[in-house]
Amino acid sequence: MTRIIAGAAGGSTLTSVEGTGTRPTTDRVKEALFSRLESYGILHGAHVLDLYAGSGALGIESVSRGAATVDLVESADRAAAVAQRNADLVNRVLGWTAARVHRSKVETYLERVAPELTWDLVLMDPPYTVDGAGVTAVLAALGSRLADGAVVVVERSTRSPEPQWPHGLERFSEKKYGETRLWFLEPTGP
Repeated sequence: MTRIIAGAAGGSTLTSVEGTGTRPTTDRVKEALFSRLESYGILHGAHVLDLYAGSGALGIESVSRGAATVDLVESADRAAAVAQRNADLVNRVLGWTAARVHRSKVETYLERVAPELTWDLVLMDPPYTVDGAGVTAVLAALGSRLADGAVVVVERSTRSPEPQWPHGLERFSEKKYGETRLWFLEPTGP
């Protein structure tokens, strides 16, 4: 069972994606991640992008905790349908459309989205089939779409090597939680 941990929709149960190869972020990792993001002061009013969203649990947690909007990008039909149900739940609780689901490959979404759209927080939990080069390519595609002071969080297995960070992004922190590693990145400027 996956739930929203805190905020306006805290305690609400989310639908999980079963049997699709997605790996949900554990509540322990989610709580630690959002405690850190709140300490950075990044969540309140943020525009969030959740890439490889799966059920959308991470992005939905962000709007429950005060982010203004979240774009959930997921290409698998079954997972995107679950993300839509979860987005509908949080939107009902909040009373506005804070969570939007985009059924698309991440690369296609980033190519097609309006160039003036920027995000304050990007959450990226790619499946194991996306290798380090794929992670680097997606991060490079974010390019100028990161707002000033943005934070990018990349979640991978501890068995995965650290990806090559593209020009314009640098790691400022990392944290390991059991089998999960989180890398925190920030834009380095022009």
